[in-house]
Amino acid sequence: MGNKYVLILVIFTVWMVFFDTNSWFIHKELNDEIDKLEGNRAYFKEEIKSDRNQINKLKDSEELERFAREEYLMKKENEEIFIIEFEDSIKTDKDG
Repeated sequence: MGNKYVLILVIFTVWMVFFDTNSWFIHKELNDEIDKLEGNRAYFKEEIKSDRNQINKLKDSEELERFAREEYLMKKENEEIFIIEFEDSIKTDKDG
């Protein structure tokens, strides 16, 4: 009589771990994906905070001018810009 219950328990456990649509493996995969997405969420929250700070800085006209000069190489009339690149600041194919 006891062997029948043990056999049913073993079959049920094997079914729940491997074959059921809510199996342990599927739950593990989903939990891993949730952890990955929460990591992405934290990263993007930091990026949003950084972008908001940058936007607030750019409301100042002097800061906006500095940003335009550095990022887009803009210049004033009758002004020349010389770009100086050092050997270690130049990206190569190895840098990716």
